[in-house]
Amino acid sequence: MDYKELGLDNLGFKPFSNIYRNLPIEKIIEEGIINGETVMGMNGAPIVDTGEYTGRSPNDKYFVVEKDSKDKIWWGSVNAKVDASIFEELYDKVIKSYDEISDTKTYIFDGFAGADKQHTLPIRVISKKAWQNHFCHNMFIRPNEEQLVDFEPKFTIINASHFYNEDFEKHNLNSKTFIMFSLEKNIAIIGGTEYGGEMKKGIFSILHYLLPQKGILSMHCSANTDNNKENTALFFGLSGTGKTTLSTDPNRPLIGDDEHGWSDNGVFNFEGGCYAKTINLDKDDEPDIYNAIRHGALLENVGFDQKSRKIDFTDNSKTENTRVSYPLFHIENSLMAKGLDSIASHPSKIIFLTCDAFGILPAISKLSSNQAMYHFISGYTAKVAGTERGLTEPQATFSPCYGGPFLTLHPLVYAELLKKKIENHNVPVYLVNTGWIGGSATSGAKRISIKFTRQMITSILDGTIEKSKYNTDPIFNLDIPITIEGIPSEVLNPRESWDDKSIYDSKAKELSDLFKENFKKYGSSIEYLKEFGPK
Repeated sequence: MDYKELGLDNLGFKPFSNIYRNLPIEKIIEEGIINGETVMGMNGAPIVDTGEYTGRSPNDKYFVVEKDSKDKIWWGSVNAKVDASIFEELYDKVIKSYDEISDTKTYIFDGFAGADKQHTLPIRVISKKAWQNHFCHNMFIRPNEEQLVDFEPKFTIINASHFYNEDFEKHNLNSKTFIMFSLEKNIAIIGGTEYGGEMKKGIFSILHYLLPQKGILSMHCSANTDNNKENTALFFGLSGTGKTTLSTDPNRPLIGDDEHGWSDNGVFNFEGGCYAKTINLDKDDEPDIYNAIRHGALLENVGFDQKSRKIDFTDNSKTENTRVSYPLFHIENSLMAKGLDSIASHPSKIIFLTCDAFGILPAISKLSSNQAMYHFISGYTAKVAGTERGLTEPQATFSPCYGGPFLTLHPLVYAELLKKKIENHNVPVYLVNTGWIGGSATSGAKRISIKFTRQMITSILDGTIEKSKYNTDPIFNLDIPITIEGIPSEVLNPRESWDDKSIYDSKAKELSDLFKENFKKYGSSIEYLKEFGPK
């Protein structure tokens, strides 16, 4: 198909040839190597260096202020405002930048976001780099030949990573880099950054805007199910809480590891792939990710030997955020690997994961629907000393709905949808702490063993925890099971694991104050939820 048949003239592009659309993976890999963008790595997985940007640029993300969306978007640091005139100016420059290099190749990925065909979003990503096309081929849902015949995108990303906005100061923007969305035009433009994750999370932000307005909860979570696609479980949690590890289960097929929707039909994956961190990757500890690095996968910013191409997964000289993208069917025990759509029943269990480095929260507790709203909006975990430069003590981190950087609407919109669905489907919700007991991470205390955590997760999934009796924590107002078979009582009751109970009480009060202070920033609309948090 030429550029007119694809509707590229309607986007303002002048005629150009060398258009490569939805190439087979072998050809995409070949293109990246021919263009000098990638080199071949282990097991036939190419390696790319993304240049200056090795992670997202949250301060360079903007939404155009437009009539239909301006009163819906959650404006602020996550979603910064930009005037339509600036978008139009940059859009014209992006299109012109393509025209100026029209003799080079242009790559197009057409596909879908959302495995539920009733709610899927047809998307198009246009780029000048083959590896960015490879990334999209991995991360989004790949169409068959029949679906490509009359394909019409409902949202388009134009990736101009080669273009920098030299007039950013005049435009009152933060840098030469921009990730800019027009919900009216259904277009996003990217400039000045090669990082692949901007495309993935850009589409996620759009789904976060569109789906909740249709009564579908968009979620930053992993999900698995049983072999009958029943007894589905959702795992919410920030980085380091164990979301990927705990949702990977040899007895429970993976639906997906990062982005999902919850509709009237059940749970569905937004994506067709996984985007996993590889720093310190060990084939024994995380065999699924390690074995997924093969033909079709794409490695980003990893250190490797130039001669042998052997990867050093401990090499963080480029970045701590080394990554690999791969199709979901690379995970052997996934629905997609079994030839099934990534769709399952309504969840029967919801698990919020936190890694409390202060050693205060219980290892497991049960939440009411209102408490679930409170903790969903809070999205708490704690960074551990040593994970960031200058961090010497545990630091509380709050990210609304366990995915703050990607929310487009106010957190209360998602929390109210969650509560409604929890109550409609009678879904129990548990808060599981994978952090420390008996003291903080800097006190010499130990982290809760993965063995105990898996045992607690199993008790949730098989329902045996429902037989437990509960005590209520006096500070955090959480219902803590008194007994779970095989779990020591001091693991279940955090206060009992501390030698000095008065220090525990003092630290618990400090943490509860941090929860309360964080909650203030969401305004009066959620005042009523405070009673379901710490006292």
